[in-house]
Amino acid sequence: MDQIRCKFIGHNNVSCQNFTDGRSGFCFWHDAQAIKDTSDIKVRIETLVNEGQSLEGFALHNAQLSGINLARANLIGARLFQADLRGASLFKANLENANLNATNLEDVNLLGVKLDNARLEHTFWGEHLLQEKLARNAHKAGKKSEAQQFYGEAEEIARYLTNESEKRRQYDVGGHFYRLERVMRRMQMRPFSGEWMWSKLVDMLCGYGESSARIISFSLSVIIISAAFYFFIGVHDSDGMLIFNAQNSVEKNVLYFLECLYFSVITFTTTGYGDISPVGISRLIAAIEAFIGAFAISLFVVVFMRKMTQ
Repeated sequence: MDQIRCKFIGHNNVSCQNFTDGRSGFCFWHDAQAIKDTSDIKVRIETLVNEGQSLEGFALHNAQLSGINLARANLIGARLFQADLRGASLFKANLENANLNATNLEDVNLLGVKLDNARLEHTFWGEHLLQEKLARNAHKAGKKSEAQQFYGEAEEIARYLTNESEKRRQYDVGGHFYRLERVMRRMQMRPFSGEWMWSKLVDMLCGYGESSARIISFSLSVIIISAAFYFFIGVHDSDGMLIFNAQNSVEKNVLYFLECLYFSVITFTTTGYGDISPVGISRLIAAIEAFIGAFAISLFVVVFMRKMTQ
């Protein structure tokens, strides 16, 4: 068939032929109506990439491209809506202005990818980045230098995706990758060093400011554990000591525990009505709980306001 120039603006590298619609003026690769689910489609695209041809503006929506190698490919303005790219390599690929809505990017090598002005609504990134998985596998295998390299690459990718998500006001996605960035940075630190322990603590408490649910869970844990201490050590109210006694009935011990739980709540929230007071070692427990409570409540307010203002 005679080669005909595709009317796609800016496309100069590929000789376009085999029109799906002689009236469309678009070649097979740029024709949105052309079916691209044949078994040889991946091989044909990889051949173009290896030859240095541009894939700019290619209409590859719904294409099954899992495992394809698109490293350094020019995919500016490409249409990849709902495409399956699981396990593919987009290493240093240029996807500026591309449509990646609802695209499956699980286990894709995203190192050095360019996503400026790309459409990323409902894009599926997978729970973990490829480099994160490789780093953890290398770490388990005792390959420390290899693991450090992959952790660094995962941090770089997560930082880039955080920035790109926030540009699009996709704050939930950006928050996920921001936390992942911080975790990957921590994994490169010396274990149990001061910096490592502080980073771990912040992650446990609030997911680096991205999870108010963690603060609530932590707070409830502190309240219940403190209540257990008060129950077995004892606190004092107007009727005497509230303390576990095996000789008491089950109902009375349950009532005492609920009283201790109430005291734990007002201590954690630093309310302090004065109807129950700690004695002995309970005073130390109460002081520690009050300090933790003031810190946790302040942290919750900061994280909550941050999420609400996004």
